[in-house]
Amino acid sequence: MISLAQLHHLLGKDLRPASGNTVARRKVSGVHISELEDPTPYLEGGELLLTTGIPLAGPAAKVPAYVQRLVDRDVAALGLGLGAGVDEVPSALIDACKAAGLALVLVPDGTPFMNVSRAYWDLVGREDQADLAASLGTQTALARAAAQPDALASVIKALAQALGGWAAYLPADHGTETLWPEANRAVLGPLRAEASRLNMGAAHSAATFQIHGADVVEYPVLVGRRAAGFLAIGAGRKLNRTDRQVILTVCVLLSIKAAQAQERDAMAAALGSAVTKLFLAGHVEAGRAQALDLGIAVPRGAVRMLVVRNSDDGAALAQTLASQLAAESGWSAAGAALKDSRLRHTAGDLSYWLLDADHAGGGTVAAGRRQPAGAEFAAVLSQPMALERVRDEGAQLAALARGLDVGRIQEVMPGSLDPRVQDWVSALRGYGRADLVATVRSYLRHRGQWEGAARELGVHRNSLRHRMGIAATLLQVDPDDPDVAANLWLALRAE
Repeated sequence: MISLAQLHHLLGKDLRPASGNTVARRKVSGVHISELEDPTPYLEGGELLLTTGIPLAGPAAKVPAYVQRLVDRDVAALGLGLGAGVDEVPSALIDACKAAGLALVLVPDGTPFMNVSRAYWDLVGREDQADLAASLGTQTALARAAAQPDALASVIKALAQALGGWAAYLPADHGTETLWPEANRAVLGPLRAEASRLNMGAAHSAATFQIHGADVVEYPVLVGRRAAGFLAIGAGRKLNRTDRQVILTVCVLLSIKAAQAQERDAMAAALGSAVTKLFLAGHVEAGRAQALDLGIAVPRGAVRMLVVRNSDDGAALAQTLASQLAAESGWSAAGAALKDSRLRHTAGDLSYWLLDADHAGGGTVAAGRRQPAGAEFAAVLSQPMALERVRDEGAQLAALARGLDVGRIQEVMPGSLDPRVQDWVSALRGYGRADLVATVRSYLRHRGQWEGAARELGVHRNSLRHRMGIAATLLQVDPDDPDVAANLWLALRAE
């Protein structure tokens, strides 16, 4: 904003202080001309009010009231034009302005008021050009920072330096924060709490609050209608219009980067899913060849299969699992192996991960603890196996995951599933004269109760006995044997 001193510097003797001293450096919001005794209804405050002195004509006692009205309206200064209404400055006006603290300047005879207005707008134009130049310089620096390999850190640093303070970016998925300078890490805790509050409230506008007694402004970084993260700023000075334009530019840059990252993640997930699906179907060599073409790492040795039943989205599920899987399973490298694996496929409510069984990382932790309250998934983790075994084990692990209580991660120990179970299922599926899969599943669901199973199947109990006899012959085992029934039930639940 333009100051009265800047106007005086530009106009020289055409705008001088009435007292002969230096002109006040008070900011001026505009130049207004009025000869009304009370011009305040037409003023917003902050103006330089110009008058030829007509409102001051008459008794000297009216002058203090006139000046006080201007002060109450927060007028920045009063400019008296000499020659048209008065030739000299009334002493009552000098005294009233001094008593009220209102700056009084003089426009000499022969100087049009238009010169003062033109000078003001000339300064405004110069200031806008200077702001534009500074903004363009900052914008250029930000664009260059966005093109760096570490774009996020570079943009945050450039913004903090431009504002003379600190800046931070907090991902909405509770990922790693980016802060500059690093010495301000004490603000991250309060920032994260405020960001969580804004995210839960679906607030899509900037918010201002205090941390450690200093003002902080936080902006949401949106991708579509969802907040991908939050930009927080602790400026070293009061923010002006140019600063806010720069901040909005950074928000746009961060939004573009977040959208690009989401697209990359979605593409990587789709490619990883395609390769994983090949392994789950038993096409091991085809899966390895496809992974090599796509640049997806496949474990050279044994793998562990993680099957998860969940209702979370993929990003939240992976984040939660990675932080808890080691503690729940007893496999110290589980979390690191999960983070590094791109072999994931989702089918319905089940997600399948293939993890490197030889992955190094993490420390030994206690196993068997429950998930925190509110967990929305159940998971089964296999023992190490060759990729060739993935197809045979997948259905059994899926059945276990579907039968597991929500909030549990179970590690399947060796021998927990009968290796013959897939042959049993294949034998039942291959019988063409009746649906033996549905028959045996219903029989096991009703724990061998003929009446309930026959009613569910819509057949006579004698027909059910006949079918179960055929099933026992095909299986070459007794379906009522507890071990057989348990393994067969888990496998048939996955069908």
